Amino acid sequence: MSVIALPQELSTVAGAPMSYWRTVAWRLSRDRATLVAGALLLVIALSAMLAPWIAPYDPSAGSIRLRLAPVGTPSHVLGTDEQGRDMLSRLLWGGRMTLVAGLTPVVVAFLVGTVLGVMAGYAGGLVNTLVMRTMDIFYAFPAVLLAIAISGALGPGLPNTLISLSIVFIPRVVRVAESATVQVKGLEYVAAAKASGASVWQILRHHLLANILGPVLVFASTQVSLSILGLGVTPPSAEWGLMLNTLRQSIYVNAVVPALPGLAIFVTSMAFNLVSDGLRDAMEIRA
Repeated sequence: MSVIALPQELSTVAGAPMSYWRTVAWRLSRDRATLVAGALLLVIALSAMLAPWIAPYDPSAGSIRLRLAPVGTPSHVLGTDEQGRDMLSRLLWGGRMTLVAGLTPVVVAFLVGTVLGVMAGYAGGLVNTLVMRTMDIFYAFPAVLLAIAISGALGPGLPNTLISLSIVFIPRVVRVAESATVQVKGLEYVAAAKASGASVWQILRHHLLANILGPVLVFASTQVSLSILGLGVTPPSAEWGLMLNTLRQSIYVNAVVPALPGLAIFVTSMAFNLVSDGLRDAMEIRA
């Protein structure tokens, strides 16, 4: 297996040698910004998962009498939306669909894109040309416009939206994985593994994947904020992007309540970006 040289102060803790991933974990544990962002994401995820038990109201039940009630209204801490539905309940329930819509395409793109990128980078030649030129076709279009076009062609609905976003993200991950694979493939220890008779699978598993998963994972995590678009979600579903869209006309009546879904998207996106930056810094270990 490949060995990554570590700085002296990071290579041992309490006299015991540290592996690469233990060193990454050690560095993350001392990054306060990343820890705070990770804790915030955990709170958001738990709040969304526990929404059926902690949400005070049915997110779809509204009251015309309480339309756009301000923040701090008795029994409605965060006010109500344009149909009199409790905003706290809708934000909690909306987090479930928003996180699913945000994470699913990224996970699919990470898995599929890594496989295609490693295959193209390691095989080279015709395989690389076919894979990368095909990816370039999709990569040539702006991500948001391409996602909207594919989603429109597939039809409405969250599953089709997830498919369209996955298709948009895969070429980006493939390019990063292919570039990292080409760089690692040319290193001496890979040539030594080939000379020693190691199989392709052994080289991929022990040498290539161990060294490219870091940058690919970091890049994939940066795409989460781009996937929180609210595409394909239809009313009265609670989803932050959709809530922000339906409340935009109400900003002239009550400026605070319509901003709450946008604030939730902003905080979640910032937390993901901070975690991504922390992972990148922790994984960039140089001798």
